[in-house]
Amino acid sequence: MTPRVIVYVDGFNFYYGLKGVRWKKYYWLDIVKFFSLLLRPHQNLIEAKYFSAVPKDTGKQKRQDAFFAANKQTPGFKLYLGKFLRKTSTCRICGAARSIFEEKESDVRVATEMIADVVKDRCDITIIVSADSDLLPPIEFIKNYKPTQKVFVYFPPKRESASLARVSDAFVKLDRYEHVFAKAILAESIMDRKTGFEIKRPERWI
Repeated sequence: MTPRVIVYVDGFNFYYGLKGVRWKKYYWLDIVKFFSLLLRPHQNLIEAKYFSAVPKDTGKQKRQDAFFAANKQTPGFKLYLGKFLRKTSTCRICGAARSIFEEKESDVRVATEMIADVVKDRCDITIIVSADSDLLPPIEFIKNYKPTQKVFVYFPPKRESASLARVSDAFVKLDRYEHVFAKAILAESIMDRKTGFEIKRPERWI
């Protein structure tokens, strides 16, 4: 039987792994195509589930919306949105307080979807794209619940977790696969099949 694969992308972790001059151009990425190219020929990608939250900054929000809209044109891309909540952070040096926004719900949503898909027997291979050690408990649950389930961890560029590497069946450092990133960049302009509107690559991501 052809092994069924579902990919779970921690969007926040992935985004910050791509931050910087070298990797920024890969923000505009065809998620399904990218992970399909990383699979072996006998494996079948069922879905690529992307978990993120809507930023408060208007400019970031517009760029993110374009990225989501472009990827929604590809069958198999599933989007799950959490939210940012305001919290107060205090400087350890001067004691000054400032408001920051913290992403909430993504970790829980990733864990819930991973476990649900294994329990429902929707996949044989689980691929987690993150370096967040908070995802250790759901991996341990999956391995105990279904010992035959393979769990692989893909680390975004510049990000790693020793605990996730240790508990997984194998791990991959994506910064070694820039040639695959290059093959999966979306077209500069994409037509939305439902609305007919043009989806353009944000200028800041070029």
